[in-house]
Amino acid sequence: MAESTVRPAPPGLPAVPLEALRTRGLRFAELARSALRNPTTLLGLAILTVIFAMAIFAPLLVPVNPSGALQMPRNWGATNAPPGTPGHPLGTTPNGGDVLYGIVWGARTSLRLSLTVVSITVVVGVAMGSLAGFLGGKWDELLMRLVDVFLSIPELIFALAIAAVLGPSFGNIILALAAVFWVKYARIIRGQIMQVKQNEFVDAAYVVGESRWNVYRKDVLPNSITPVVVQATLDMGHVVLIGATLSFIGLAEAGLAEWGNLVSEGQSGIAAGRWWVATFSGLMVFLWSLSFNLVGDGLRDVLDPRTEGR
Repeated sequence: MAESTVRPAPPGLPAVPLEALRTRGLRFAELARSALRNPTTLLGLAILTVIFAMAIFAPLLVPVNPSGALQMPRNWGATNAPPGTPGHPLGTTPNGGDVLYGIVWGARTSLRLSLTVVSITVVVGVAMGSLAGFLGGKWDELLMRLVDVFLSIPELIFALAIAAVLGPSFGNIILALAAVFWVKYARIIRGQIMQVKQNEFVDAAYVVGESRWNVYRKDVLPNSITPVVVQATLDMGHVVLIGATLSFIGLAEAGLAEWGNLVSEGQSGIAAGRWWVATFSGLMVFLWSLSFNLVGDGLRDVLDPRTEGR
């Protein structure tokens, strides 16, 4: 005989189908339609589409430097060339670097940086926060005190210290940012899990014999992940902003096609009227951060019911 879909419930809990009590993931189609009704979200998506296309099709937009795709080519016979110079439509840097090459391939560098750092920090942060929030007890106490230590240090200063110790390298910037950013995800997911596991559908899942792992996987995590999605979207912009700051002060490889490096190369020429290097690269950092903030705010408005009507 087929098992009834209506499960018994202990006193005080409703005898309703367990599946009706669960939230099964995110309804992405509905969420996308709701988010796209917001003009600022659409603006952010439009900017991101252009930058992502620039990063993906970089080899088709500008010739690849034979010494390495992410290394800016140098033309020592055309230093400080202004925009519109033949062969250098956005001008060159004081070291003969082509600004257009740095802008286009810098988009790929930024995409690689943000995706790598956010992926690592989400996985590590969710794992650590889940241990703390779902298991509780000594694990919660130990991990949250570790998180408190990390959060007590400003992000930029902490990342700067780690990157300086590891040495100038793009890979070390990734490690430094990953070491700094995971704690916020641990704190967010831990708080969400502590709330969600008090709900009736979690008690109902235990009543019908679900294992602790299945309760976490099917019921607790899907209903706790929404703030993590929003935070990850916002951090895609924040990571590049801090990464550009570290590059600006010399913690990335010299000659790396990266927007912070370009701003650093061009800062000395601003007073002399050579504005283009710092302006174009700084504008790209601004647009990247702005677009992810616009998209992140749109997602938060859709995913967080507390913002409805604001």
